[in-house]
Amino acid sequence: MINSPVQQIKERLSIEDVVSSYIKIDRVGNALKARCPFHSEKSPSFFISPERGGYYCFGCGAKGDIFTFVQEFEGLDFRGALKLLAERAGVKLGTYNQKEESEKEKLYRVMDFATLFFEKNLFANRDAVEYLKNRGLKDETIKDFRIGYSLLDWRTLYDHLKSKNFTDKEIELAGLAKHPDDANKAMYDRFRGRIMFPISDSSGRVIAFSGRILVDDGKSAKYLNSPETPIFNKSSVLFGIDKAKESIRKNNFSILVEGQMDLILSHQAGFKNTVASSGTAMTDSVISKENIINNLGLIQRLSKNIVLAYDADKAGINASNRFAKIALSLGMDVKVAQMTEGMDPADTISKLGVDAWREAVRNSKHFIEFMLMRILKDAGGDNRKAGRDIKERLLSFVNDLDSSIEKSHFITLISNKSGIAENALLEDLKKVETELKNEKEETKIAKENVEKKLRKDPIERRLLGVAFWQEGLEKKKIDPNVIFEKLNKAKEIYKDIREDLIYEAEEFYSNNEDLNKDVNEMLWAIEEEYLNEELAKNMIEMQSLKGKEQEIEILKKINEINKRKEEIKNKKMVVK
Repeated sequence: MINSPVQQIKERLSIEDVVSSYIKIDRVGNALKARCPFHSEKSPSFFISPERGGYYCFGCGAKGDIFTFVQEFEGLDFRGALKLLAERAGVKLGTYNQKEESEKEKLYRVMDFATLFFEKNLFANRDAVEYLKNRGLKDETIKDFRIGYSLLDWRTLYDHLKSKNFTDKEIELAGLAKHPDDANKAMYDRFRGRIMFPISDSSGRVIAFSGRILVDDGKSAKYLNSPETPIFNKSSVLFGIDKAKESIRKNNFSILVEGQMDLILSHQAGFKNTVASSGTAMTDSVISKENIINNLGLIQRLSKNIVLAYDADKAGINASNRFAKIALSLGMDVKVAQMTEGMDPADTISKLGVDAWREAVRNSKHFIEFMLMRILKDAGGDNRKAGRDIKERLLSFVNDLDSSIEKSHFITLISNKSGIAENALLEDLKKVETELKNEKEETKIAKENVEKKLRKDPIERRLLGVAFWQEGLEKKKIDPNVIFEKLNKAKEIYKDIREDLIYEAEEFYSNNEDLNKDVNEMLWAIEEEYLNEELAKNMIEMQSLKGKEQEIEILKKINEINKRKEEIKNKKMVVK
């Protein structure tokens, strides 16, 4: 019997090989452990088991195999993780049967056809090539980033994709064409007359585009980005992450820039650890804290050190401030590149040279120190104004720091540079802490919610995949209703990716004798997660109670939850 790609990959890549390529693993006796990449911790509680081919974190409960690890670490779906691990293991994946292709697979395919079409258009358009060359891009860089051009015509891409047998629904769902207001008229291309920058996910699949207008007509937006689609969530993608991730891990810091040209020229200059927020929601003022934490997730897991190199205009400064607040509260070391006033990274590289960009990065200053220098410069020697601005504009960032030692260090630094007494600064910091108590609590809850999803989502997805798969079989190995009853709410959330989940379940369990055992373990694990959520809710409720009767009732609930958790623990021990 021929092994499935999943089994072949697992035979060639051990859990130790995969995890150690992302994070540092320590061997203690026979045990392999590390600091968990999925939640903040000071002592290692993340254990790797080569015998079981899995990992488990005793701190946050994250668990899984090499596929789960890559999915959660890199923010990929199962097929993305499969593609990435297959390439690494040298396992050839079969071509997908287009009749059985899922909606998402069709979208990935239509995006690739569009990318190829734009690439071909570019080298047939002298003005577009000239523009890129004038910005300092080399032919090799243009090809590497698959930069293209959308013709200044209403439906050339649409017609091309139709000739490749894609439907109107698929083309529209991918965000490549739109329906006109007049229903009798044909669909038209979303991108026209623009330099096209493909945005890829962590495994290198094109999921969106950002198009820069070539000839300004005075009425069109300078940049036009893909809308949100089933394969593109703008809050969880960074431009260039597929090309930058290895370099970020190797160099132990990332550089975050704003625009496509900033990123591409930085990569061309040798700084391949650069990512950009352009085309994504990093700079969107309405983005939720959970989304920013998600967006930061991969960068933070690769390295806690980051250098910001945003434009010095109002929008760039505001985006930089929002980003820094969250990053500092996550325990990241946030610095700012020292660029010449009024210049962005692309200008620095193309006009001042690669050495100037290298110096800007090398001389980067901690965000708080950078803000302090700007405040003192703006005050122009007016000590009263400087003191007021330090309280209003700077101390909130000191408050965001996770470490008391760090806070003390920066209070001393601010005092030395500004001449304001440390005790006065500490007094004002206490006021700021009180004022921003709710904001800090919101960030903490958002962080916990993201960590909770990292624990829960993989188990729910795998279980529902098994249930959806078994539901369609005549001879069932397990009763899918057992899973559906437990995951009633989640079933509705994941119904849109049903086909992808079935594909994952089939790849894992078609020739696997451990299906029943695995399903039982996952059902216990997910019940534990639900019990922990219920426990946390009851504990919070307990704090606000005044009546004795209500207190007794909640204590009773808490005891029942703990009793059930103990039962699950004992069942797991028996299975082991």
